Amino acid sequence: MEILGLLLEGFAVALEPINLALIVAGCIAGLFIGAMPGLGSVNGVAILLPMTFLVPPTSAIIFLGSLYYGAMYGGAISSIMLGIPGASTAVATTFDGRPMALQGKADRALVAAATASFVGGTISVVLFTLFAPPLADFALAFGPPEEFALLLLAFATFIGLGGDDIPKTFFSIFIGLMFSAVGLDIVSGNPRLIFFDLPGFYHGINFLVLAIGIYGIGEILWTVETTRGEMVVSRAAVTIRGVVRALADLRHNIRSMLMGSFLGYFVGILPAAGATPGSLMAYGVARTMSKNPETYGKGNVDGVVAPESANNAASTGSMLPMLTLGIPGSPTTAILLGGMVIWGLEPGPLLFIEHKEFVWGLIASLYAANLFALLINIAFIPAFLMVLRMPFTILAPVIFILCVVGGYAPTQDMHDVWLMLIFGVMGYLLRKLDYPLAPAVLAIVLGPLAEASVRQSLIMAHGSFGIFFERPISAIIMAIAIGLFAWPLFIAIRRRLSPGNAD
Repeated sequence: MEILGLLLEGFAVALEPINLALIVAGCIAGLFIGAMPGLGSVNGVAILLPMTFLVPPTSAIIFLGSLYYGAMYGGAISSIMLGIPGASTAVATTFDGRPMALQGKADRALVAAATASFVGGTISVVLFTLFAPPLADFALAFGPPEEFALLLLAFATFIGLGGDDIPKTFFSIFIGLMFSAVGLDIVSGNPRLIFFDLPGFYHGINFLVLAIGIYGIGEILWTVETTRGEMVVSRAAVTIRGVVRALADLRHNIRSMLMGSFLGYFVGILPAAGATPGSLMAYGVARTMSKNPETYGKGNVDGVVAPESANNAASTGSMLPMLTLGIPGSPTTAILLGGMVIWGLEPGPLLFIEHKEFVWGLIASLYAANLFALLINIAFIPAFLMVLRMPFTILAPVIFILCVVGGYAPTQDMHDVWLMLIFGVMGYLLRKLDYPLAPAVLAIVLGPLAEASVRQSLIMAHGSFGIFFERPISAIIMAIAIGLFAWPLFIAIRRRLSPGNAD
C-alpha cells in the first residue's frame, strides 16, 4: 500500500501541466530522433540535455525519460520503412520488419512494433515500481563470469539463425568478432587489427557503421539487382479497420511479447548491457522457441514484437541501477546520470528517501510516456506509410543520403563513411552467397562486452577457466549455453544415423 501511495503522489507530479507538456514533447521529439539513422536516444539525450537546465530537475528528468522512450519507439520506423536501423537498439527489428514492409504489410509491422513497445514498457515499469531494490541487489550478483555466461548464451541462441547451415553461421559470427576486436586492446592498450595502418581504425569499428552499411547500402544493392530495373515499391494503405485488425491479430504473439519484456528488462538492469543486446537476444530466443524458425527473416511478426518489447523493457531496466546504485545500465542512462549530478542529485539508495518527489515523479511519468508514445506512434502511421508511396528512383537516393549521414554522425569521421560503403558491398555479397547477416551484427555488438567480461574473469581466477563453472549462476547459464551449442550437432548425428539416411 505504501508503494501505491507513493506512486499516486508521483502521478500528481507527472500530470502537472508543465510536466505533461514535456512528456508529450519528449515523446514526439524522441520518435523522430529515433527514426533518424545514426542519431538514436544517446545522441538525442546528449543534444537536448542543456535545454533541461531551464526547468526544475524533476521536469528535466521527465522530459529526458520521455525522449528516451520515444526514441525506443522511433527506432523501429526506419528499420521497417527503409531497412535502415534508426538506432542500434532497432537492428533486430530490421530482420523481419523490412520483409513485412516489402510484402505490403508495413502497417501491420508498425502497429506490431508500437504495441510490443507499449507492452514491454508497461511490464518493465510495473517491475520497476514493485521490485526496484531487490532487483538492484540481484543485478549486483552478476559479476564478470555471470555476464560472460549470459553473453555466451546469446551467441548460442543465435546459432539457429543460420538454419541448417551451421558452418556459415559460425563464419558470420567469427567475422563479427574479428571486426569487434579492431582498435586498442582493452588491457594492454596496444593497437590490434589496424588495417593498412589507417588511423581511423584506432577508435574501433562503430556498430552503427556496420549495421547501416549492411542493412542500408546492402539493401539498396540487393533491391536494384533483384528488381532488375523494374522497381515496384510496395503499396500499403492504412485504415482504422486495418489497425484494429492488426491489433487483434497480435493476440497470437503475446508469448513473444512477454518473453521479450522480461528478458529485456533483466538484461537492461545488468550494468553496461543496455537495450541493444537485450533486443538481439530476445530475437534469438524467439526464433529458438518458434515452431517455424525458418519463417524468421522472411516477415514473421514475432521477429518484430520480440525485439521491440525487449528494447523498451531494457530501456526502463537500465534506469534501475542508475537510480538505486549510481551505475548506468546503458550509454543513454550514463548521460542521464551526468545530468542528475549536474542537477545536484546523488544517485543511490538514499535517493528514494531524500528525493521521493523526483524518483516517483519519474516512475509515474514513464507510465504516461509509454501511453502517449503508443498513441502518437499509431497516429503517425499514415505519414510513415507515405514513404512507401515514393518512387524507388527517389527513395533510393534518400536512403543513400540518410545512410551517409548516419555513418558520419556517430564519430564525424569520413573514415566511417567509406567503411560503411565497404560494409554495404560486403553485406550484399554475403546475402548473395546465402550467409546469415544477423549473427555478424550480434557478434560486433556483444564481442567487446564478452571480451571485457572474460578477461576480467580470468584475471580474477589467475587464468583458470574453472571460474565460469564454480559460481552457481554462471555454471547454470554456461550449461544451458553449451547445450544449445551442442544441439545442432546432436540433430546432425541423429539424422545421419536414422534408417532413412543409411547407405
